[in-house]
Order: sequence, then C-alpha cells, then structure tokens
Amino acid sequence: MAEIKNAKIEITDGALIPDKGEKSIFSAWKISFFGAIALLIILPLVSPDPYAQILKFLPDGILKTFQVTVLSICFSLILGLITGLGRISRITVINRIATIYVEVIRGIPLLVQLFYIYFALGSWLHLPGIVAAIAAMSICYGAYMGEIFRAGIQSIPKGQMEAAIALGLSRGQALRYVILPQTMKMVLPPIGNEFIALLKDSSLVSILAVSDLLRRGREYASTTFNYFESYTMVALVYLVMTLFFSKLVAIMEERLNRRG
Repeated sequence: MAEIKNAKIEITDGALIPDKGEKSIFSAWKISFFGAIALLIILPLVSPDPYAQILKFLPDGILKTFQVTVLSICFSLILGLITGLGRISRITVINRIATIYVEVIRGIPLLVQLFYIYFALGSWLHLPGIVAAIAAMSICYGAYMGEIFRAGIQSIPKGQMEAAIALGLSRGQALRYVILPQTMKMVLPPIGNEFIALLKDSSLVSILAVSDLLRRGREYASTTFNYFESYTMVALVYLVMTLFFSKLVAIMEERLNRRG
C-alpha cells in the first residue's frame, strides 16, 4: 500500500517519445514521425491536385504559426518568472496578486481569453489579430510558467539559501546568483513541454483572422471544397512539428540528467 501511495502518474506532450532504453526500429515515435513525413511526400506525388497545391498554400501559415508560438513563449517566460518569484515572495500583497493571477487565468479556457482580449477589449484597445493572439497566449501560459518556476525554486534545498546568506549575500543576491541558475536547469524540460502545448494551441488563433497554418488550410478548403484533403495535410504538418520538438525536448532532458 505504501508503494501505491508514493506512485506518480506523469502525462506529458511527449508521450510518443520512446524510453531511453528502447532501441526498436519500429518504435511508436518513429512510426508516427516518419509515417507522417512519408504521407506528406507520397500524397502530393500520387495526387498532385489537390495535395501538392495544398502544400504550396501552407508555408506562410507555418511561418506565422512559429512566429506566434515563439513570441508567446518568450513573453510567457518573462511573465512566468515574475509570477513564480511573486508566488514565493514574503510580501503578502505581491504573493496574493501573483496567486490570484495564476488561479484566475488557469480557470478560464484559452479560447475564452482570446475572444475576450480581441473582441471584448477590442472596442477600447483596437488590437490587431496577431497582437491580441500573442497577448492572450502569453498571459495564459505565463500562469502555467509561473507555477513551473515556483516549483523549480522551491525544489532547491533551503540550506543553499541559508548558506548563501551566511556568506554575506542578501536574499535577492542569493536568489539571483545561487538559486535561479540551478532552477533554470530543472525547469527546462517542463518548459519544453509547454512550448509543444503552446504550438498546438496556436491553432486557436485562426479564429482571430491570423493566417496561421490552420487558417491557411481553412482558406484553401473554403475555396476548393476539398475539406478532407486540406485538413489531412494540416494535421500531418502539425504532427510532424510536434513530434519533432517532442524529440528535441526528450534529448535535452536526457542530456541534463546525464550531467546531473
């Protein structure tokens, strides 16, 4: 019974990544990744119209998807770090504000936040679609990043903070020079998983007239009525991107564990 109580269930965005010891040629990740790439190559060759035409229509949407994802993850990291520090702050007001931000944002679906910033606040702010999309995704994922940073900071033994203070460092200096450098190594894998989740959630920005990958697929489908073909190619491109970055996150995590 004690073993059951201490058991942990972990579900990540890299579920298809094989374990370190798995050397099988036909692993789930390899079948999914290379199978998707094969379909992206074979379908346009077998049926150029419409599959090849769809592929020519998607590249600028892929670039827009990466633009939204990269900018959102950068801003959410900054916001998350500030929030994480606020969550462990001894100043009650700062701690309470950071905690309320995390609880409120995590309790509202991302789609609702997108609508709220673009449409509800749009009458006053007049934000372009892509700016509203990046703002909403940064605010949403900033709350999750804040919890990652908080957990990372609190995982560092308290004795290190006490030792740094005993050596003459202030609490802020100890946090900056001793605690945060160690925290960054610990939070990199979960941040990588959040990047993958954000990449997939970026498809929601298409509702704000942002010409991302999904939007471009919808535009092609609405003009040619090739809905099955269009969404098949969009799904395959998303699958290749998410599996590719999942593998990078797994490699990064393995190297970090190897270094200790």
